[in-house]
Amino acid sequence: MPAAAPATPSVLDLAIVLPTLNERENIAPLIARIESALGPAGWEVLVVDDNSVDGTAEEARQLSLTDPRLRVIQRIGRRGLASAAIEGFCATAAPYVAVMDADHQHDPALLAAMLASVKAGEAEVAVASRFAEGASVADWNRPDREKLSGIANALARRLTGVELSDPMSGYFLLPTATARRLVPNLSGIGFKILLDLLATASPPLTVKDFPMNFSARRSGESKLDRAIAFDFLAGLYDKSFGRIIPTRFALFGTVGVVGVGVHMAILVLFMEGFGVPFVWSQATATFGAMSFNFWLNNWLTYRDRRLVRAGELLRGWISFIVACSIGAFANVAAATTLHDFGIHTLPAALVGIAIGSVWNYALSSRFVWGRF
Repeated sequence: MPAAAPATPSVLDLAIVLPTLNERENIAPLIARIESALGPAGWEVLVVDDNSVDGTAEEARQLSLTDPRLRVIQRIGRRGLASAAIEGFCATAAPYVAVMDADHQHDPALLAAMLASVKAGEAEVAVASRFAEGASVADWNRPDREKLSGIANALARRLTGVELSDPMSGYFLLPTATARRLVPNLSGIGFKILLDLLATASPPLTVKDFPMNFSARRSGESKLDRAIAFDFLAGLYDKSFGRIIPTRFALFGTVGVVGVGVHMAILVLFMEGFGVPFVWSQATATFGAMSFNFWLNNWLTYRDRRLVRAGELLRGWISFIVACSIGAFANVAAATTLHDFGIHTLPAALVGIAIGSVWNYALSSRFVWGRF
């Protein structure tokens, strides 16, 4: 249990934002480590919790009863590390803000040096790097993630124009005023808030790397999953084209295109492989493609609103089937009307597809992933 904050007032210098998801057992030990690194005063910790089922927010509130340096933002219906960091930027009065994981993979001992560097004007952003000279990822023991991070870093450098060893780091520090100045233009998508900040800033922010010994997770579950590569690509897309076609709609449309392939595969399998008549094969393929699209959209497009409980999944799946059925009717009705007015078959069909897609997206966003 960390020691209680001192009774004498002190100047708040640094806020440490901890985006959390099922980190109950990690909070108290991490506060103690932060106190060892920064001393008893001059800092606060903001736990921004995505409504963890293990009671992380409640544990943090209990700790804050005896330690006013700890505050809690419990988010209902909102998920994602980037958006959690943004809420932390906007919730503190401290002149400097750091973002780090609560799982003990990020060493709080770096905070003092990172803060001193930014205060001295050596850089606008201090980044704890897994790949700078002198850093180590031996305790991480994830060669697959190391390889993925290397590829992601090369792409991120091209997008941001900033040279540093680990633009995908989740552990960094900067002036709060700089962060809040950039907030209105941040996408808030996914897990790589540093990439979002660097890609948004103009002129580019100056950075300084701090070698980090990246450790294994202490307790709890990772906030990342196998969709992290897609999540990263979505972030790149959003910074490049998101103002033209919204990222979520682009993902929804991409899933729809993949669903067409699934539909055709099921249709051919049932007709050619099992000898099922076309009408039943088409019905089965339509149902199968809709179910596949629901699963992939839930896993990828709406991963920040992902339905996980059995009841939610069942209701969401039924709602998605109904929404897509209405969209299919709108598609056919619009295309048929245009064709009857003399519009060529191809453009009439494309307009119908576009109307159906927008309709499906709007209904799904509201009634499938918006209601829970």
